[in-house]
Amino acid sequence: MQSPSMSSKRNISCSTDHNIHQYLFSGVYIIVLAIGLPANIFSLHHGWQQWKAKNELGIYLINLTVSDLLYLASLPLWLQYIFLGDDWRHQEWLCKVCGFLLYENIYISIGFMCCISVDRYLAVVYPLRFHWLRSRRAAVLVSIFIWFKEIGVSISFLVHKELSQDQNNHSICFEHYPMKDWERSVNYYRFFIGYLFPLCILTISYFRVLRAVNKSTGTLTSQKVRIKSLVSGTILIFLLCFSPYHFFLLVRTILEKECSFIEKIFNFYHFSLLLTSFNCIADPVLYCFVSETNQKIILRMKNYCMQLLCCKKAENMDSTENNTPDQTGTVLAFLPVNEDA
Repeated sequence: MQSPSMSSKRNISCSTDHNIHQYLFSGVYIIVLAIGLPANIFSLHHGWQQWKAKNELGIYLINLTVSDLLYLASLPLWLQYIFLGDDWRHQEWLCKVCGFLLYENIYISIGFMCCISVDRYLAVVYPLRFHWLRSRRAAVLVSIFIWFKEIGVSISFLVHKELSQDQNNHSICFEHYPMKDWERSVNYYRFFIGYLFPLCILTISYFRVLRAVNKSTGTLTSQKVRIKSLVSGTILIFLLCFSPYHFFLLVRTILEKECSFIEKIFNFYHFSLLLTSFNCIADPVLYCFVSETNQKIILRMKNYCMQLLCCKKAENMDSTENNTPDQTGTVLAFLPVNEDA
């Protein structure tokens, strides 16, 4: 690996304390990578099964998962960057790619969460209408639009220098302090169009879904529970993962003028940015694990683990008490449930 040339860097005006990266980001990124990678692989399989079943929801799930997997692929480079004391040792184009994957995953995820909310709204509230909007062709076209829209917005970042040199002669990737003027217009777009507008659509859609489900008399109780879990979970993920970041993004965009302000808000802003990474764990949990089939799989795995723990506990009791109690009833109580149950 070679350090980028000095000509590709420019000094930053403000000196900031990056300790939050070393003390918090590294641990969280490792956890997100360890849990998010297998969870999203499982989610990709679930989306593929939906695709084969000719369900348009599978197209949105696949795109959402691909976005999460691309972001997860960038985490090893960000971890290296953090472990080296916020010093980028790769070429600038790779910094731009990793920055794109980090930030645009937020808006691509928001876009497909919004698509899933509208799809569920139409399916529950208007089950016999708008079939053309719930077709696989429409889902593919909407997915292409979302990807190209976010790539188009990112061009403004890709054409600018994204490596800066701090006072310690470290190469700082994708961070400008104070914020550049050209970033402010992009940030306003991201807040109002990329975040606030989808939040309004998602909220209206899911409140209408909840009202329709509560009024329905022909829907099974188990189906109502799954729909409500999807509704509540989506809103909760959106608010916890994305709202803090966009609040501080707006505050920075409006008020950031001097280094003294940056020093006060730096840790809060970066902590809110860190929260967005948990979206990669929450997405597969929400959209895959609420399905009836996956719930049965998880229940069988849980019962199998409890069976192993029960047997282990019984063996320990046997060795300590030097007797052989009858374990038949205990083991049978934790046998995996019947697959057809």
